[in-house]
Amino acid sequence: MLIENGGQTLRDFTEKNYKETVSEVTKGVWFVSGFGHSNAVFVEGAAGVILIDTLDTLERGQRLSEIIEKNTGKKVKTILYTHGHPDHRGGAGAFQESAEEIIAFEPVTAVLEKTELLQDIQNLRGKRQFGYSLTDEEAISQGIGPREGVVYGEHRAFVPPTRVCQQERIVREIDGVQVEMVRLPGEAEEQLMIWFPEKEVLCCGDNYFGCFPNLYAIRGGQYRNLATWIHSLDVLMSYPAEYLLPGHTALISGNEKIREVLGNFKNSIDYILTKTLEGMNAGKSPEELASEIRLPGEYANLPYLAEHYGCVEWTVREIYSAYLGWFDGNPTNLHPLAPKAHSEKMLDLIGGKTKTFEAAKKALKEKEYQWCLELCDLLLAAEPDSKVLQLKAAALEKTAEYETSANGRHYYMECAKELLRANGDIQG
Repeated sequence: MLIENGGQTLRDFTEKNYKETVSEVTKGVWFVSGFGHSNAVFVEGAAGVILIDTLDTLERGQRLSEIIEKNTGKKVKTILYTHGHPDHRGGAGAFQESAEEIIAFEPVTAVLEKTELLQDIQNLRGKRQFGYSLTDEEAISQGIGPREGVVYGEHRAFVPPTRVCQQERIVREIDGVQVEMVRLPGEAEEQLMIWFPEKEVLCCGDNYFGCFPNLYAIRGGQYRNLATWIHSLDVLMSYPAEYLLPGHTALISGNEKIREVLGNFKNSIDYILTKTLEGMNAGKSPEELASEIRLPGEYANLPYLAEHYGCVEWTVREIYSAYLGWFDGNPTNLHPLAPKAHSEKMLDLIGGKTKTFEAAKKALKEKEYQWCLELCDLLLAAEPDSKVLQLKAAALEKTAEYETSANGRHYYMECAKELLRANGDIQG
C-alpha cells in the first residue's frame, strides 16, 4: 500500500514488535521471538525437548539451543517443522546431533513440474522481495520479522525430516506430552497446526501472524488457495486454545481474544476474495478491481491487518489470474502490439522521446512517481537510455518511502540499485 509516510509506519511497526523475547507462556512451554526472522516454540518433555521450528540460520539456531538448555537443562529430541520455508528450518543443523525425530507433513498440492527451470528468476525476485543487498536502514525489516541472518553472512543449515506424514491428522504422545498435528494448507501447502491439549497451546505456523499476509508473494509462486486458507482459519478457531503461538509476530493470549483476532483475519481474506469474484463476474478488469477494492475500516484499522507484508492490491490481481487467467475479457488484449512497437508508436503520438522525458522529469518533481515510472518504461521499451535509467531509479527510491509493505519497499529499492548499476555499465 502506498501512503504518505508509508516507510515510517513500517519503521514504527518494526520497533514496536521485534524485540528479543523469551517467555514461558504456560508451564513447560516457551515462546521465542525476535531472535530470528521467524519465531520458535519449545516444550519440555520427560527426557528432552520438543522444538517447533528452528529459526532461519545455523548461528541463530545455536543461540536458540543455548536458550533451550538454560531454561530446561535438556536437549532437543524432537523437531516439528510447521512448513518448509527456509526461515523456519534454517537453524536445524544446531540440533542435528541430539534430535532423534524430525517431523514434517507432505504438501496437499505438489509443486508444478519443471518449476526448477525458474530457479534463476525466482532467486532474483526473492532477493528483491527480501531486500538482501540493502542496508538495515534501507530495508528496515522483513515486515513479519527482523531481517534474515543470511544478510549478515550467517548460514542456512537445513536438515531433512526423518518422517514426512501423509495423513491429515496425527494424535500421539511425544516424550510424555500429548500432541495433535493437523495439516492446514494456507501460506504453504504443507502447513502444520500443532495442538498441545494439556497446555491449551496452539501453534499455527504462518496461517496467522500479526499483519496482512502474503496472499500473493511478489517473488512469484503458485496460487495460495484463499478459500482453503479461510477453511484452515475456521479449524484453528474450533480449538479451545488459551495461547496462540504464530510463526511470526506476537503471541495472543485468551480464548476470546484468539477467536476475535482469527475471526477478523479470516473475514478480511473472505471479504477480498468475495468482492474480487463479484467484480470479476460483473466484467471488471483486474486493474479496475485492484484500484477499487480495499479493506473496510473495521478491518483496515486493526493493527494486526496492517499491510506491512502482503498487500490487498496484489491479492486482487492474483485472485483474478487464478480464477480467470491472464485474459481480462477485452479483445484488444488478445494480440497486443509487441512492447517495442507499442512504445515507439506511443512516443510518436506524444510528440517524441524528448517531450516524454521532460514529462517524466516533471512528474518526478511534482511527486507523481507512478506516472514518472510509467513514462520511463515507455521510453526504455523503445531503447536503453542512461538518463531515463537514472530518472526511473530516482522515482523508485521515492516510491519506496510511501510503501507500507516491507516486500514492496525492498523490491522498489533493489530495482533502483540494479538500474543504477546498469546505468554505470552503459556509461562505462
